[in-house]
Amino acid sequence: MYLLGTDIGTQGTKSVLVNEKGELISEGFKEYGVITPRPSWAEQWPDIWLDAVVETLAECVKKSGVKPSEIAGVAISGLYGGSGVPVDKDMNPLRPCLIWMDRRARAETQWVKDNIPKDTIFGITGNYVDSYFGFTKMMWIRNNEPEVWNNIYQFVTPKDYVVYKLTNQLAIDYSSAGNIGGVFDIKKRTWSDEMCQILNIPRRMLCERIVKSSDIVGPLNQEFSNQIGLLEGTPVVAGGIDAPVAQLCAGVLSEGEHVAMAGTSMCWGSVHGGQYLTPGLVSMPYVVYDDQKIYTFGGSATSGALARWFRDEFGQYEKEVSKNTGISAYTLLELETNGIGPGSEGVIVLPYFMGDRSPIWDPDARGTIMGLSLYHTRAHVYRAMLEAAAYSLRHNMEEAIKVGMKLDPDCWIVGGVAKSNFWVQIFADITGFNMKRLSKDVEAPFGDAFLVGLGTGVFDKPEQIKEWVDFRPVITVNEENHALYNKYYKIFRDLYENTKNIMKELVEI
Repeated sequence: MYLLGTDIGTQGTKSVLVNEKGELISEGFKEYGVITPRPSWAEQWPDIWLDAVVETLAECVKKSGVKPSEIAGVAISGLYGGSGVPVDKDMNPLRPCLIWMDRRARAETQWVKDNIPKDTIFGITGNYVDSYFGFTKMMWIRNNEPEVWNNIYQFVTPKDYVVYKLTNQLAIDYSSAGNIGGVFDIKKRTWSDEMCQILNIPRRMLCERIVKSSDIVGPLNQEFSNQIGLLEGTPVVAGGIDAPVAQLCAGVLSEGEHVAMAGTSMCWGSVHGGQYLTPGLVSMPYVVYDDQKIYTFGGSATSGALARWFRDEFGQYEKEVSKNTGISAYTLLELETNGIGPGSEGVIVLPYFMGDRSPIWDPDARGTIMGLSLYHTRAHVYRAMLEAAAYSLRHNMEEAIKVGMKLDPDCWIVGGVAKSNFWVQIFADITGFNMKRLSKDVEAPFGDAFLVGLGTGVFDKPEQIKEWVDFRPVITVNEENHALYNKYYKIFRDLYENTKNIMKELVEI
């Protein structure tokens, strides 16, 4: 049997088809954008996700030449959709989804801090409060768009909206429910009536059917089976939030193992039995052992987005050369940094271009470049951008270590950033952890495909993911560079602490 996995990302959707051994047969990708009507606002209409899922799945099936009868099923993971898609009783979207990077719910976040004891919300949900979390975005819609709020039937996560369209069945998996924060009881694994009442978010707006990530939500309907090229009735498996599914794709099942998913944003995390919950990070049920284990992660809002922003705004020459030569514009930009050592000769970037999540939890944080002189070039700034993402990763790692997590000396790294040997070496040298990469750049869709195998009986235990995973040579820490980066990292931390009030003033103006 063959297995289909799809991941709905912030800036693109990727699908893969693999066989029972985890060997890649075909893949498809479609890129799209994010609506940013104001600074720190970020929205998407759900139909771009549906179109991308259908197109990339159809591409996989067509490229592969595999018979539809030999495809066991499909699973879909997705970006953290913040508020979720507010839909009416006919499942029509009422407005764009406020996605994870949207930070407009400042007033709602402050209300929670002022009115709900930290021990209460953290004790129930395993998380604290920030405008990142979906429940604050729901509150923002209630407080600012009553004409929308009064017509909401339910909030539906991005991938669950697509699953509904494919199956006519509505469900949410445990990881997606937990990542909403605020209204989910992480110990009881269900919605919290107490928190729903306190926050004035009606429980009826939350999906009643909560399933495991490997559960079959329903059969593929005729409309989309025809468009994709699959048999009507093909099982559609729930999937989960992209970060823990990407964790699974690296074969991570045990405490101590940890993975950085470095795409548009950075999600780094580890798995445990529930003893390492901390309000400084984000926690949710893991996508296997959903009722037993917790995935705790730190998330920075920008990683690959920094490189993409720099390329789009300052790399027009490299983009033109890339069109003519086929060499990636990112590779060309990296080549220009030759001769610039660790620390970018005194240039430090704060990567908070969309505010940031953990561990600073500051929607008012802003991107900052410090240390420029007339000597410095565009290449210095580009390298400093890459280093900024790695500093942020280290900051999140230290937050986990602070609450007692024991981390293996090797960190898995998956996602688009992992394609760059240059950047991955920077991650190793700054964090002090060796970096392991999968032999193929498959990431979350690969984990989705495995969930299909679990859900349809192709596999009978999560440990079989280990048989799928193999790695490229480990990129080890350069200790001399690490020692120098330790000095720069201290300045990186001090720079934020010494400028955060100024950033807040800028936002208020």
